[in-house]
Amino acid sequence: MSSLINTSIKPFKATAYHNGQFVPVSDADVKGKWSIFFFYPADFTFVCPTELGDVADLYPEFKKLGVEVYSVSTDTHFTHKAWHDTSETIKKIQYPMLGDPTHVISRNFDVLVEDSGVALRGTFLVNPEGQIKIAEIHDLGIGRDARELLRKVQAAQYVAEHPNEVCPAKWKPGEKTLEPSLDLVGKI
Repeated sequence: MSSLINTSIKPFKATAYHNGQFVPVSDADVKGKWSIFFFYPADFTFVCPTELGDVADLYPEFKKLGVEVYSVSTDTHFTHKAWHDTSETIKKIQYPMLGDPTHVISRNFDVLVEDSGVALRGTFLVNPEGQIKIAEIHDLGIGRDARELLRKVQAAQYVAEHPNEVCPAKWKPGEKTLEPSLDLVGKI
């Protein structure tokens, strides 16, 4: 498996359930802003609603950073609406829920489990130029933490704005960064 880091997202067209409407979304809609693609296996399951609800709780924080979140599963946009209408957790979602029944988007991000037709738990941060800056893939039974994703987005945005600096482990906004140089080698 080759790394997707710093590659451009591939073309796609999909329909999302978003704020009570079915809306078209394509790779062109992603360009010019920070975006998160948050893949999950399927609607009406167990770990998935806990993750999507966690992201929904922090969605205002992502929006403050200028980040749009797109949840993606291989379900249809109709299934997303049905889930949204019946689950108290999913009713909280204000971000677009992309349907990927053709598996194009899941294949583009290398998260499709071909045997079962579902996506692994993949999280990808795409910069305004359309390049993937964060790629993280979990097995189906391992849930993710939206607070940690938010921290990673903040670090990626900081590095993009300060190209001569890097963010050390557990870095949070306002904390000290590092300026890579020969003087630091072996001193950290």
